[in-house]
Amino acid sequence: MVKITQNVEVAYEVESTYSDPADSTLSHLGLLDTFDPRSVEMNITPVPSIGQSTDAHHASGPIAVTVPIKVACQGDGWQQLLGRAIGKTDVYGSVDAPHSLTTNADSIAVLAKEGTDYTLVTGVVPNEVTLTADYTTGGYITCEANCTGFYSQDATEANANFSNDGKLLIDDYSGVAFPSAPTTDPLLPTDLTVSYGATTDADGLQINRTAGHYVEIGERYMRIYDTAGTLDSGYASGDHAALLADGVVDLDHSDTETITELVAVLNAGVTSSATANAGSADPQNLLKGIYKMTGSNVDIPVVADADPTLTSFTNLKTVALKIANNNTAIPGKVTRGDGSPDVTAWLANKAISRGKADITLDLTMTAEDETLYDKYVAGTTIPLIRLDFGTSGSVALTNGTITSFSRPLTPGGEIVDTMSIKFRGAGDYKNFSSYAISADWTL
Repeated sequence: MVKITQNVEVAYEVESTYSDPADSTLSHLGLLDTFDPRSVEMNITPVPSIGQSTDAHHASGPIAVTVPIKVACQGDGWQQLLGRAIGKTDVYGSVDAPHSLTTNADSIAVLAKEGTDYTLVTGVVPNEVTLTADYTTGGYITCEANCTGFYSQDATEANANFSNDGKLLIDDYSGVAFPSAPTTDPLLPTDLTVSYGATTDADGLQINRTAGHYVEIGERYMRIYDTAGTLDSGYASGDHAALLADGVVDLDHSDTETITELVAVLNAGVTSSATANAGSADPQNLLKGIYKMTGSNVDIPVVADADPTLTSFTNLKTVALKIANNNTAIPGKVTRGDGSPDVTAWLANKAISRGKADITLDLTMTAEDETLYDKYVAGTTIPLIRLDFGTSGSVALTNGTITSFSRPLTPGGEIVDTMSIKFRGAGDYKNFSSYAISADWTL
């Protein structure tokens, strides 16, 4: 019988330890466009000998596993790929979010199913992820991820048990139900709003606590730390104790819809700790970054546009958000299995180290005015750009520098702007540049 791609489904499980899933639950990855769990390079080196074939012997090198994945933005699979490219932050307790760029290589296990055949890849790390919306051709918003994998293995039985017969992987999904596909429609380009803030109020929010304390602002959460670098529990009191949760504030809470409301929440925990200078502004429009209190005060800028929902890019043609992590693979020998006997292999991706991240937003749109071109020639930044997916969350990009701008003229056609923008976070303390990107969903 001929195999066809429509029979393939993919599920994933989040790994708390690289390459070692818990084998306890599976979530559906969504509609597939491109996927190859068997993209394995064996790195066989021929060893020639005089008077014999040039391949008289073969020396086996490290086994390299790569996993190309492209899915429609359906369900939450795309959020996992994009969010783990940003990085997982334990915001507080067990709330994990793509709060900012991290140094950790967050991984998932990917299980492919074709009828009763299964293929498992553990240690799947998104290295380069591109989110694309094309308004000119129709179709879904897509998320494309180039990933590395620890190892790829097929199940010998029809029940997704990979641990038998002395295999390298020791994972058994035979008792775990394969999930159903998402029932909601994938996101369309029309579900995405891209907007920007052109100017800021430098002291939109002022916080007064103690010199040396500092504040982190992400797309969803604000975290306040004391001088020892631990969350400031002094705010967890009064009516908002649960909201503040030991120094963590939900900026998308019904009690924090404006800077004025946010100040009221902060001051309920610590008397006279905050001042609103841009009272009607949305706290989610605070510039993402890390700010240190000097002389017990800190000024946090907020987008000062008259419209608190920012200014929308209109007449968009294409949008492409790209995260390139420049991760480093660490090869090594691995011994695993069920003990009868254990299996040893030399893997190219025995471990993964996260490298520097390049955040790029590419836009094409019908030209309207000179606002962004003026910023380009002046070398000034766009303080905040937001990609808003409605109920599916949002992505905030901070301090964007337009690195290229073109506006070709073609007779009989509209004038189209093409821009490439790179980002860095705001603030003045620690690794504030990690807030170049921040997302509003949980992982």
